[in-house]
Amino acid sequence: MERYIRYLNGVYVRLLERAGVERIEGRATLEGADRVSVNGRSLRAGQILIATGSRPVVPDIPGHELAITSDEAFTLPALPPRVAIVGGGYIAVEFAGIFNGLGSRTTLCYRGPLFLRGFDRPCREHLAREMREKGVDLRFDSRVRALERRGHAIRLHFEEGGELEVDQVLYATGRAPRTEGLGLERAGVVLDDYGAIEVDDCYRSSVPSILAIGDVINRVALTPVALAEAAFVVALLAGERPQPLDYGTIPTAVFSQPALASVGLTEEAARERHTRIRVYSGDFRPLRHGLSGRTERSLVRLVVDAQSDRVLGAHMVAPEAPEIMQGLAIAVRAGLTKAQFDATIGIHPTAAEEFVTLRKADP
Repeated sequence: MERYIRYLNGVYVRLLERAGVERIEGRATLEGADRVSVNGRSLRAGQILIATGSRPVVPDIPGHELAITSDEAFTLPALPPRVAIVGGGYIAVEFAGIFNGLGSRTTLCYRGPLFLRGFDRPCREHLAREMREKGVDLRFDSRVRALERRGHAIRLHFEEGGELEVDQVLYATGRAPRTEGLGLERAGVVLDDYGAIEVDDCYRSSVPSILAIGDVINRVALTPVALAEAAFVVALLAGERPQPLDYGTIPTAVFSQPALASVGLTEEAARERHTRIRVYSGDFRPLRHGLSGRTERSLVRLVVDAQSDRVLGAHMVAPEAPEIMQGLAIAVRAGLTKAQFDATIGIHPTAAEEFVTLRKADP
């Protein structure tokens, strides 16, 4: 893994060098609205862009130093036989699938009633069932109050009572913008309550010459979104009038086992924004499992505005869901209707064809 990361970093360095970018390695701090200090060197610029990303956060509970985060997960000296993952977002759910798939006895502890808050609820429920079928111990409404070293093991103590003993604890309870020590306050840059840089629709901070993109502005913390924000800023500074990003139709995926992918509005969000909606669902066993004998099931869902027939959202739980959702994102962003989906011929036998063969709305 470290070798691959070094390879990727090398690719990016070469791209910068070929573009003629001067690269200065070191800790940078703002000295004002148009000055940056790096390694004792003062640099002046008409525009400054901050894209420092985010960092994992571990709650300050007794024994928190015994836990690792996603930063350390790929450098473990050996595969732990028993793993507890604390959290309920992308990273927690994905690492639960990774460790379980590698053979660790895996427990996921989440303080809420159901993980992946913000995704379509039936998809979350479906994924929970499938993960349990694969052997992951999901413990919802579980709040860890302390970690304790017991020999070579780590013991988790829960607020609700009870304990769990494992060999490794991974915390994935959120990330915080990397804004500490950058001199932002000295430059007059306003931060929100979470420490993220407040920006306008053109990614300018409270100081017009200082812009920010990516995790550090705490909008949508996804790599492709940061790239799109960067492209917007480049076009803006080049004197163009770039099209603003549509944050409402960003496709996203959780690379769980099986994967969950989504674009557009969930059923819950659609009911809040639209007078009448129709929802189409298909819960099925993939045809290939008729031969494999596996019991894994897939779920597809379409959320439709009943008045305009426009497809407002598409959601899927299946191993191939991320690949399929990328194509559906184009359709949702283009404003296609359910009738246009129905008029599209499916490719048989595929899981993707389910999206164009859904005919009966849910009751």
